[in-house]
Amino acid sequence: MPEGDTVFRSARLLDDVLAGQLVTRSDFRVPAFATVDLSGDPVRSVGSRGKHLLMRIGDHVVHSHLKMEGEWWVYRPGERWRRPAWHARAVIETQGVLAVGFDLGLLEVFPAAEEGERLGYLGPDLLGDDWDAAEAVRRLAAAPETPIAVALADQRNLAGLGNVYVNELCFLRGVLPTRPAGEVPLEPLVDLASRVMRANRERLERTTTGDLRRGARLWVYGRGGEACRRCGTRIEHGRLGRIDVERRETWWCPSCQT
Repeated sequence: MPEGDTVFRSARLLDDVLAGQLVTRSDFRVPAFATVDLSGDPVRSVGSRGKHLLMRIGDHVVHSHLKMEGEWWVYRPGERWRRPAWHARAVIETQGVLAVGFDLGLLEVFPAAEEGERLGYLGPDLLGDDWDAAEAVRRLAAAPETPIAVALADQRNLAGLGNVYVNELCFLRGVLPTRPAGEVPLEPLVDLASRVMRANRERLERTTTGDLRRGARLWVYGRGGEACRRCGTRIEHGRLGRIDVERRETWWCPSCQT
C-alpha cells in the first residue's frame, strides 16, 4: 500500500501540471459519481493529507485513496496509456493534460466546504505544513495498552505511516512491535517518524538504512528468515492488528528489539 511519501509526490506532480487550469472534461467511472461534471471549473490545487489525495476543483474536492494498487498517471492528449482503460476510475482533462486515476481504492466527489469535516478524524499529517508532533504523541499515549505497531498504523493518531515505516521505525527505536504504547518513549519515536518520512519524500527509492542499493534499503520489512543487518540474528515474522481483519504483516529482530 502506498505510504504518505508516495501520495505526497503524486499530489505534487498533479498540482504542478493541473493547478490554475480549467477542466475541459471529467469522467468518474464509479456509479455514485458517474454523472458529476466538473467541466469549466478551475483546478485550485492538488494536495495530500496522510495517504489521501485531494484534488480541489472549483467548489468540489475529488478525494481518492490509493489503497493497495491505485495510482495517478499524467498523459498528453493522444498519448497511449500505460495501463488498460478499464482500470481507470477517474479522468481529469485540461488543455494539454490528462490525469488518470487507476484502480483507486476510494474515489468520491464532495463539496469543498465539507473537506475539514470529512477528513477531521485523521491525526496530524507527518508531511503537512501543520504537522503537530505534540498532538501525535498525545493521541498515541491515549491508548497505552495498544501495541505500538498498531498505534502507529492507526491514521487517527498520525497520518501517513504505512506498514513499511511502522516496521522500520520499531526496529530503529529498538522496540518490539508488540510492546504497549504506554511503555515506549513516544516523543523520540514520533520525531524519528517525521524525519525519516521527510527525508524520503523527495526520492523515489525509499530507504531507512541510508543505503540506496537494491536489496539494502530496509532493515526488517519483508526480510523474515534473513539475517539482521545489525547483529546477524534471524528476522522473525508474524501478524498483528486490533482485530483479525486488520492484521498486518510484521517483522522484527528478537535481539535488537525488546
